Amino acid sequence: MDTTITRTTARWARWAAYAAGAWSLAYGGLGLWWALDGRGFPFGEGDVPDARAESLLGAATAAGTGPVIAALGAAGALLALVLARVRLRGVPRAAALVLAWAAALTLAVLVPDQRVLVAVAYAPIALVGLPWGWPPANYFEVALPWPVLNLLICMAGGALWGAAALAFQRRSAGCCQSCGRAEDGHSTWTRPAAAARWGRRAAYVAFAIPLFYAVVRWAWALKIPLLVPHEGLQWLHETGLVWAGAGLATLASLGGVLTLGLVQRWGEIWPRWVIGLAGRRVPPAFPVTFASVITVILASAGATAVRVTDWTDPVAWLANPITYWPLWAVALGVATAGYYLRRRGRCRRCGLI
Repeated sequence: MDTTITRTTARWARWAAYAAGAWSLAYGGLGLWWALDGRGFPFGEGDVPDARAESLLGAATAAGTGPVIAALGAAGALLALVLARVRLRGVPRAAALVLAWAAALTLAVLVPDQRVLVAVAYAPIALVGLPWGWPPANYFEVALPWPVLNLLICMAGGALWGAAALAFQRRSAGCCQSCGRAEDGHSTWTRPAAAARWGRRAAYVAFAIPLFYAVVRWAWALKIPLLVPHEGLQWLHETGLVWAGAGLATLASLGGVLTLGLVQRWGEIWPRWVIGLAGRRVPPAFPVTFASVITVILASAGATAVRVTDWTDPVAWLANPITYWPLWAVALGVATAGYYLRRRGRCRRCGLI
């Protein structure tokens, strides 16, 4: 069992709320800029036309939404100051927690859409194809225009608010702000043995879902009309998008395989094929951080899938791979939590195991 934790990790609770407040104040300033007819409004009328139907803020306008963003930014900065400096109990504490976690969820999952997943997934494809001029488009213009970069900024704000909410929740409950343990003991489900059990089940689910997605996409690449009409398959081949989808599916299946590292020994000790690191201990922060980021990105794409799916046709959505993205995000998040709890070891701040 690992028994160390970095000093940065031990101190994160001290600055989390201040960082969230600073982000809110800065983004609220952008809202004021847009409300005053400043350029660069990234939602609704300022977004790519094809993406507006899939965006939560697809109908937003600078004149109508800018002032709301400015007001929410100011309110967020005030709430962050309360989380950092004020001791709350009872109903006020519960209200502050609800607001903080709601801010985290909205910014990290609901405001972003599937374009973040596409931008991240296609980055290695564009990098590999760069010497050969493929794909025949500028990656930054197509996958990372300003509206998508803005979504990444919102995700970063959501992560800061999640950290602020967690730090306040632990502090106000009398738990260690670094690890969340309490002197009077903690729930049995968080113990390493229990976390290993439920984490393993979640990891296998997170492994299986992208494989289903990959099978469908590669069937299309091989001109097999699996779950798609023949006309749609023909269009995918004519445009060449079928191969981009196959590449994305390959990366997704690779991610599914890597998920197994959360419950296998090679997720704790670097395997022999990792040159220069073979046999060494895998720092827990590396897979936890990487898997957490992918979980949030999948959750945002899953939220988009929920919005655009026609749930009145069970046959259609049961056969559509993207409708399983929310489940994939949940399974990966649970598996990541199980890995963290299993490997976190003794806390350097409170000394508890």
